[in-house]
Amino acid sequence: MSVLVVGSVAFDTLTTPFGTRKKILGGSATYFSLSARFFSPVKLVAVVGNDFPKKYIKLFEDKGIDLKGLDVADGKTFHWEGEYDWDFNAKTISTSLNVFANFNPKIPVEYKNSEYVFLANIDPDLQNKVLSQVKSPKLVACDTMNHWIASKPEALKKFLKKIDIFFLNDAEARQFSGEKNLVKAAKTIMKFGPKRIIIKKGEHGSLLFSKDSVFSLPAFLLEDVFDPTGAGDTFAGAVMGYLAKCGKISEKNLRNALIYGNIMATFTVEEFGPWRLSRVTKPEIEKRVKEFKRLTYF
Repeated sequence: MSVLVVGSVAFDTLTTPFGTRKKILGGSATYFSLSARFFSPVKLVAVVGNDFPKKYIKLFEDKGIDLKGLDVADGKTFHWEGEYDWDFNAKTISTSLNVFANFNPKIPVEYKNSEYVFLANIDPDLQNKVLSQVKSPKLVACDTMNHWIASKPEALKKFLKKIDIFFLNDAEARQFSGEKNLVKAAKTIMKFGPKRIIIKKGEHGSLLFSKDSVFSLPAFLLEDVFDPTGAGDTFAGAVMGYLAKCGKISEKNLRNALIYGNIMATFTVEEFGPWRLSRVTKPEIEKRVKEFKRLTYF
């Protein structure tokens, strides 16, 4: 089974305690796709400007990512600049939406029968519009961000009634629910409609909530973390790709999907941008999964 992702392909300018990188490849759909492709074919829908380098297009193509849904518009590519402190908390320096400001995704005919759909953190009204173009998806997941929680909470709540898996981080879960405790936060958000909630906690792992169960997953221990940008999208890509590969949404498959999501994100943070993620191999992934199982077994 393939996975359809709708999100951003962008330029990132990043500063961490370990250095600065200017206008490198970024965007939610970028990290998601480069992760999910290890498990299932990926169909990407996004927009870039005519300043977007052909070498990045070739990177996607070389990784087997379907780009029929990638629109090249007249103008400049979305550019985000951010800075991280030693705790890797992100501070936005500037956001230039450019062609992304008029992003109005048109799902190609070949994509309309997609069974696994991931809608990255774009406007919830736009997410809803995109989903209406897909015929009968088997699994629909989405992400969000603090901006949409603050500016369009009712639209987001309405859209969540159509969602099977809702991804958000711990700060967003607290903001959206008004609860400080994450268990209470998840219970509150579940009332808005999503069947399952995955709360990303960065270096502290992740939580999976469903109607009848809770699963807590610790993080993999790393010695070197250079850049956390895209880790959450990498995580979501592996989760969705793994579930599409399984073809069945069981509790066991969901828990294993989180493990692979956790592991894939560890490769992303080891270098600036998506370069480590673009080079990782399946044997490296499986080796780290085995190490993680040893770390968490008792």
